[in-house]
Amino acid sequence: MFKNLMVYRLAPEWQPTVADVDQALAAAPFAECGATQQRSAGWVSPRGEAHGALVEAIDGQWLLQLMVESKIVPGSVIKRQVETLAAKIEQTTGRKPGKKETKELKDQALLDLLPMAFTKRASVKVWMAPKERLLVIDAGSAARADETLTALTQVLPGLKAQLVNTAVTPEAAMADWLVSGEPPAPFTIDRDCELKAADGEKPVVRYARHALDLPEIREHIAAGKRPTRLALSWNDRVSFVLTESLQLKKIAFLDGVFEGRQGKDEEGFDADAAIATGELAPMIDALIDALGGEQVFGEAAAPAAPAAPATTTTGAPKAPVAAGGSDLPPWEAAA
Repeated sequence: MFKNLMVYRLAPEWQPTVADVDQALAAAPFAECGATQQRSAGWVSPRGEAHGALVEAIDGQWLLQLMVESKIVPGSVIKRQVETLAAKIEQTTGRKPGKKETKELKDQALLDLLPMAFTKRASVKVWMAPKERLLVIDAGSAARADETLTALTQVLPGLKAQLVNTAVTPEAAMADWLVSGEPPAPFTIDRDCELKAADGEKPVVRYARHALDLPEIREHIAAGKRPTRLALSWNDRVSFVLTESLQLKKIAFLDGVFEGRQGKDEEGFDADAAIATGELAPMIDALIDALGGEQVFGEAAAPAAPAAPATTTTGAPKAPVAAGGSDLPPWEAAA
């Protein structure tokens, strides 16, 4: 149900009802791109039903879905159309178009080609946990998450959210876990990671489907490379890849999580949503705790800890926690 998660904390003063949110989203429903429209975005039923509710409330969790449609016009096709238009002008007037006119021809070429362009659609799942003040966007990139958050704030007056920021940076924590081989329970290290150097060339070392308890990984960290991705499992129930920006990628529910699930179609949607959010919510809480709790508003997250010597296999120093770190969300801690 969810693949890539960006986790935000909602400000406490925003306390709408499901009906309020559904009514607000109804003002910006999805509509297909017009003939000369390159991009369109709007809200659809998370169940995929025509004219269905735009917000589904299941076990206190709210599910929404943004649909984005774009028309694909390859740059090479636009270039050929511009060349055709420019040749007609040269044939008619005896002169070649200048820079300004060529730019206008590019715009004209795009408008000419858009009605014939293929369309591409992508949906973005949004999960709100009002009680915990969590907003989770299932987006594969920061740009798509930002687009979705912007679409939400445009239709939901008063909505304020900021990315969860932890007292210990994911980079520092991942370095500590790789050096010590001991992530905090109930997390375990899986078989994928990525390390990058901080110098100008930024060399990258990747391990895929490989045991990570290797001396050479500790040597890379001691030499200055920092973990940017690390595959983890939580409680033998969910696997994911943690990134340096605290994005959770490649979410996968492990064997047994959906065992015994009952119902199909509409009931199946409810069951899947309840199980998925019921697993992910405590996992997110545990991950925030493993990273030192949420950062107090206005303080910087702890920098990457100095790596242990390459020969050290046990007793690695723990990543530091920022002074004044707190488990309270930023708004409460700042109050």
